[in-house]
Order: sequence, then C-alpha cells, then structure tokens
Amino acid sequence: MEKIPSFTIDHERLLRGIYVSRKDAVGGETVTTFDIRMKEPNRESVLTNGAIHTIEHLGATFLRNDPEWKDRVIYFGPMGCLTGCYLLLRGDLASADILDLTRRTFAFIASYEGEIPGATPRDCGCAAMHDLAAARRESRKYLDEVLSRPTPDNLNYPRQ
Repeated sequence: MEKIPSFTIDHERLLRGIYVSRKDAVGGETVTTFDIRMKEPNRESVLTNGAIHTIEHLGATFLRNDPEWKDRVIYFGPMGCLTGCYLLLRGDLASADILDLTRRTFAFIASYEGEIPGATPRDCGCAAMHDLAAARRESRKYLDEVLSRPTPDNLNYPRQ
C-alpha cells in the first residue's frame, strides 16, 4: 500500500507552526488542509484529551462565526497524534494567508470564559471530556511562542 502524504513528513525535524499539509481539487475548486502543529512531535508531551477537545469546540465555533472566513471553513479538529489540529479551508492558500486568522482563533481560546459551546450531553458525544483551563494554557503558549513571531521554519514543512 502506498504511504499517504502526511506520513512522509519528517516528524523528527518538524517544529510547531502552521503548515500546508495538502491541496485537493474538489468540485472545481481547491481545498487547502493546514497542519496547525501545537507540539513538536515525539519531543513534547502531547495535548491532553480534555484540552484538545475544548480547543476543537472553541476553535470550530470561532472559525465558523468569523465574518471573513466562515464560508470557507470546511473542518477544524484534532490530529490523532494529539500534537495539533487540522484546518480545512476552501481556496488555494498558503500558511501566511491564515496567520492572522490563526492568531485570532487561539487568542479567542486563550481568553475564553464561560460555558464551552456544544459541551452538553445532548450536543456532544463526550461532554465530560473538556478542560477549559488546559485549553486556555496550551492556546496561550502556542500564541505566545509560535504565532507571535513566526519564522519560515514555522510556516514551511522541513525540507526532505
């Protein structure tokens, strides 16, 4: 079986950042998949289940309500390895194109107070698995250490 593209990235050299994971032609337009990498793979502790679940709820809510981007959002959710999230957007985009959007998303999560949207048993399949404090802490760290001063290494996958 052929190895899929996301398994061909050198995770031993991958830093935290925003990366274009892939671009797909769908119905005559391009869908760009972004790797929103919050943790260095195999070198940092992964995000806890409660933190990533809350980041997913808050991030998806923010993105789907953003006046400029809401009609382009296809998906926002966690990576199976718990080192970040995937964001799928309509359009042929680069990491720099969504830097401001990503900053605003994680600033929203980092400062969020109140009830977590969609975190009731009626609305969520695991409503008890949320940790707002951890989501805020991880989002603040990502915002302060990565998004506030991105470099080419944080916006482009490592060369193979």
